[in-house]
Amino acid sequence: MPDCDKVLLVQAELDGELGAAEAASLAAHRAECPICQAAAAEFAQARALMRDDLYQPVPEDMRQRVIATIAAAQPPRPQMSATAMPTTPGWWRRWWSNGASFGLGAACAAALAFLLVMPAMPPGLTEQIVAGHVRALQPGHLQDVASEDRHTVKPWFDGRIDFAPPVKDLAAVRFPLTGGRLDYLNGRPVAALVYQRDKHVIDLFVWPASGETSPQTAERQGYNIVHWSQNGMAFWAVSDLEAAQLKQFAEDWRRAP
Repeated sequence: MPDCDKVLLVQAELDGELGAAEAASLAAHRAECPICQAAAAEFAQARALMRDDLYQPVPEDMRQRVIATIAAAQPPRPQMSATAMPTTPGWWRRWWSNGASFGLGAACAAALAFLLVMPAMPPGLTEQIVAGHVRALQPGHLQDVASEDRHTVKPWFDGRIDFAPPVKDLAAVRFPLTGGRLDYLNGRPVAALVYQRDKHVIDLFVWPASGETSPQTAERQGYNIVHWSQNGMAFWAVSDLEAAQLKQFAEDWRRAP
């Protein structure tokens, strides 16, 4: 085991299990710790391998071996003549319970055990976005800075993240800004801008990204998502707001100065 007590936190971070404050603290530690840097690289490589190679079609020769193994586990069926065939309706049930079910059950149990020990896939970015939004909805977690003034919210991020997120006021189109917070997604700190439509909270996650993409929509666990890239930033809006209204929010945000 590497000589650093933060290594397990590195794995928890990649699995999306750390809160924003813990993740930010770990990021500062990892920047100075070569052990945690190496651990993060190994974990990331393992995750990439699982994503690329885990769900591949089973080779035909392996499929045939599995079928043969299951067939071999079944005891041979008794050869019975028509005159020797029991006339009791339940004879085949007793034969099955006494022999065949055990062999087939053992084979099925082995197959099930194989599936259960396969490593679970880490959550994708869309799932992390929803999890971050749900986590923020807990009392006291929604905003680190509460303000409707973008000139208050934008400077709050200075020194807390390595980029300046664009902050826009959409109160005129009924999407008022209510504040912001620091969050942590996909292995890096991000800005979370908090907007509102009536009683619906909208989280807009922002971080640097290259390229320009038009808004794309998704839905997870009852939450609607719209994401796009613009002016060197990636934007992910998530809310329980109706899908058409959240898409309107994205369009209004893109057009606002």
